[in-house]
Amino acid sequence: MKSLAERAAAHKPNLLAVIGRSAWPIALGFIFAYLMQTVVATAVGDFYGKLMLDVGIAIVCGVSLNFVNGYAGQFSIGHAGFMAVGGYVAAAIVFYGSIKLWGSRDIHGGFLGPGELLLVAGCLIGGAFAALFGLLVGLPSLRLRGDYLAIVTLGFGEIVRVMLQQTEDVVMDPKKVEAMSPLELSDNLGGALGFFGAPRYLDPKNPFWIWLFVVLVLLVAYRLKTSSKGRQLLAVRENEVAAEAVGVPTTRVKVSAFVLSAFFAGIGGGLYAHELGNSLRPADLGFQKSIDLVIIVVLGGMGSITGVVVAATVLTILPEVFREFSEYRMIFYALALILMMILRPQGLFGIRELWELGPWRKLFRRGRL
Repeated sequence: MKSLAERAAAHKPNLLAVIGRSAWPIALGFIFAYLMQTVVATAVGDFYGKLMLDVGIAIVCGVSLNFVNGYAGQFSIGHAGFMAVGGYVAAAIVFYGSIKLWGSRDIHGGFLGPGELLLVAGCLIGGAFAALFGLLVGLPSLRLRGDYLAIVTLGFGEIVRVMLQQTEDVVMDPKKVEAMSPLELSDNLGGALGFFGAPRYLDPKNPFWIWLFVVLVLLVAYRLKTSSKGRQLLAVRENEVAAEAVGVPTTRVKVSAFVLSAFFAGIGGGLYAHELGNSLRPADLGFQKSIDLVIIVVLGGMGSITGVVVAATVLTILPEVFREFSEYRMIFYALALILMMILRPQGLFGIRELWELGPWRKLFRRGRL
């Protein structure tokens, strides 16, 4: 008869198998992003390629807001502030870093070249700065609920916008840039005119990094939702008092969701800054942008990953379809929200996912990540 230790060892999972199961979705993500770069982007042309860039960035930012508004059931309306932090940090790193590393702000290297790697580093560092701001804002404010939290996040977004407007002009002279320290350059972000002149590594023909980050944020969202931490967030969302009573550290899990949300919002801001290419203005990431993201989450379903993806895609494409009536876009948004709140207040998918509904259930039953 086997000992208890031997029987326990028999049930221990194989390390390589565990790594393989965790790594294959990421590998598929690289393949998917590469196909979007080499096949789809070259086939659809510049106009639809630009539209696909906008859709990808909207998905990243919408899913990141879903961590707070959807999973944790909080109400943040200052998400564009975290995008602004990440976007300006990434733009400064790529612009000034290119001058300090290579002596010019021109594009360096081709696909997966050193310039694009600097872009990725800038986006990740921008996400880290945004996460730090998320921690600083979340620790005191997530003890609040409802309207009070919304006011705090709104105030944070406006503070970021106003502070960016007070910065000095971008330093264009390479010699001056090389003579200045990073701390000195951090105040030269373009002011109200915006940060302009950053190398444009993201364009309709080069969407690889946008779609790779789309896959990564979707994987994180799925893993979180199906994990014990995600269940804690959903418990807080449904009944915070009951969750606290059964031992869920409500403040800690809300702060962790806020930090994770801010991190991916910062990455989305970095992608947004370089997708714009020529100029990133504080007004581009103000209150209106935050409301656009809230609308995406509400229409898609607060807590649904696939719902946010569908809503981000539809709400990004529709303004282009009805470009002649673009001045009425917010009227359409308001009417859509009113009708959704009356007819389906839980959003398109509610808290459920596409693979949990009707005929899709059998199709995806064996496709769990």
